[in-house]
Amino acid sequence: MEPFKVSFLGPKASFSHQAAVEAFGASAQLTPCLSFADAFAAVQQGQLDYAIIPVENSSNGSVVQTLDLLADRNEIYGDVEVCAEHYLTVHHCFMVRKGVSSNYSSITKLYTHPQAWGQCEAFLSKNFKGVERQDVSSTSKAAEIVSKETTERSGAIASRFAAEYHGVDVLEENIEDRADNTTRFLILRNVHSERSTRLNFGPTSTALKTLILFTVNHDSPGALADALSVFKDHGLNLTSINTRPSQRRAWQYVFFVECARVPTPQNQEAVTRVLQSLPQVTESCKYLGTWKDEF
Repeated sequence: MEPFKVSFLGPKASFSHQAAVEAFGASAQLTPCLSFADAFAAVQQGQLDYAIIPVENSSNGSVVQTLDLLADRNEIYGDVEVCAEHYLTVHHCFMVRKGVSSNYSSITKLYTHPQAWGQCEAFLSKNFKGVERQDVSSTSKAAEIVSKETTERSGAIASRFAAEYHGVDVLEENIEDRADNTTRFLILRNVHSERSTRLNFGPTSTALKTLILFTVNHDSPGALADALSVFKDHGLNLTSINTRPSQRRAWQYVFFVECARVPTPQNQEAVTRVLQSLPQVTESCKYLGTWKDEF
């Protein structure tokens, strides 16, 4: 069978690339995408079988770019659904160009992705207080910049995966503030794709998660409570709630509700019943997929 085609948020050697390798193995055809939107579009248009994208980090919270695309305000990703998740334990390393002295005091500039600063604050405060920080598009890009420098004495925060790919020296490992620093990725597929149903990401007898979004009338007292009570009434445990601006009118929000259940004969139709009940207490609602709980 032809290898699965999978997009990840590029460039190569990013944490998304590492997650794709872990989730799909070496046999998959992995393709970097320049943006979150490109990954969604590739799945929507059937160019690739899957996309794997970050949705939240245990230290820094939700990835809003992913939520905004799932909200699909312009209705251009109607065939994209979540079919699985993958947890990647994120270990950051401090690295420099190969052969550079390990003397931290000589470093004049640091590069990494904006989310990584907050995940390594203790290390940075101890060793690089006052040193210029430069945001870049990915941790892999930070390692690449450092690998190519000729005059500046700079350092990068990235993964060992990126360090090995770009050929730089790791001076210190596991510099993240928390040892349990983890990023959760969602795996997306096209609902009409026959190929993507062949991979065993489907529901099993273990716990299942479902993602549903909705909007409510903010002028109606208790509207949000009424919507959330629907999940309780049908035995679904809420595991997370996120919001993003609806962009339809000021101060109206899209609510993302993730819920979980352990399948039983009694709750087999729970999600279907929730989707039947929500339109009575919301302005709009949308089902975004059900998948096996990997946590």
